[in-house]
Amino acid sequence: MYYEIRVQGHLDPAWQDRFGGLCIEQQETGTTLLSGTLPDQAALHGVLLQIVRLGLTLLSLETSTAQTKDA
Repeated sequence: MYYEIRVQGHLDPAWQDRFGGLCIEQQETGTTLLSGTLPDQAALHGVLLQIVRLGLTLLSLETSTAQTKDA
């Protein structure tokens, strides 16, 4: 499953391993987009747990079966 998770603030791209290998993209809006494929729900829960542990604000979570990005 492909995920796009948006959080408040800018995350360091070096933290990619902390988020299950998801791509970390800093946005001009002061948010960060985490995107990519996770193998299962357990991996998603691990990413969400990292967001909670770091005290980040979760803004959105979107899923799709195909790796597509809407412009």
